[in-house]
Amino acid sequence: DYLVVHYLHTFSAYLPKKFDDRDFAFYGTVLSGRTQQLDRKTRGVHLLDNLLGEALGKLYVARYFPPESKAKADLLVSNLLKAYEADINTLSWMTPATRAKALDKLHRFTPKIGYPTKWRDYSNFHVVKGDMIADVQAGTLFEWDRDLARINQPVDKSEWGMTPSTINAYYNPSFNEIVFPAAILQAPFFDPNADDAVNYGAIGAVIGHEISHGFDDQGSKYDGKGVFQDWWTKEDRANFDARTAALVKQYDAFEPLPGLHVIGQNTLGENIADNAGLAIALKAYHLSLHGRKPPVLDGYTGDQRLFLSFGQVWRTKMRESAIRTQTMSNEHTVAEFRVIGPTRNMDEWYDAF
Repeated sequence: DYLVVHYLHTFSAYLPKKFDDRDFAFYGTVLSGRTQQLDRKTRGVHLLDNLLGEALGKLYVARYFPPESKAKADLLVSNLLKAYEADINTLSWMTPATRAKALDKLHRFTPKIGYPTKWRDYSNFHVVKGDMIADVQAGTLFEWDRDLARINQPVDKSEWGMTPSTINAYYNPSFNEIVFPAAILQAPFFDPNADDAVNYGAIGAVIGHEISHGFDDQGSKYDGKGVFQDWWTKEDRANFDARTAALVKQYDAFEPLPGLHVIGQNTLGENIADNAGLAIALKAYHLSLHGRKPPVLDGYTGDQRLFLSFGQVWRTKMRESAIRTQTMSNEHTVAEFRVIGPTRNMDEWYDAF
């Protein structure tokens, strides 16, 4: 029975082990190429994050994201936005009309760093001790009720689309916001006690990446208020398209496996953000120096340390099947070329090394 099969699939992780094993054998191994599941503890944490994400996030922030980390991250984001403003002001191909609207959009950006300004109230979430499936269903019902309660209500732009314990970041074009959960503001991406060059090369490039999504092939279709509309002149859009076409051609030539090429058009938005993000991170690092010459540490200059840090955060180990799946179906280029592409396109990388 079709409905029964899908119902069992939905709840397989919470049923006796034989159900979970059979489900993973197909959905995990056959469809995804994974040879083993995550350990039980890790899967339990993921489930808790899905059901009570901000309750877990509040505990996570208290333990791993102290006020000094928040202050340092806020400063990094501020410097990245200043660097992006300077970059927009120096674009030789952009007309004054489009430049003014681009700057207006940048000035309207809302950064969200670490955790929400107000935590979600879970007082109506009723946990049933000893009944995992009932708890999962309670979580679904809780979110359903929250969604219904928002109908015909003003949009709450303080809400987050990720939990603080999520290792990720995002740009939301409808809200014109960049969001960086506390979990990505940890090593190796960020360390408040680390050398600035290392932080700008790692989390700085991520911040720059998310800012750049506001101006990539998709984000550029939204204005500073999050309205979907064309605010570019035809001349500027043509110039933008010509430059991005060159990026598509470059990435089409990258070959993660013999005979398997990156699909440059499918990954264009992420490739734009990767290239712009690293370039802006370097500019922001230079701005943060306020004219001072950075120290040479362990034989490496500041710029060299920044580029090395950028490369290190993308260290990845993937099975061949995963590389093929990502290359053929994902909007992100595989990690190797997320490093090679941007560095190859920066004169400063050649100057540094």
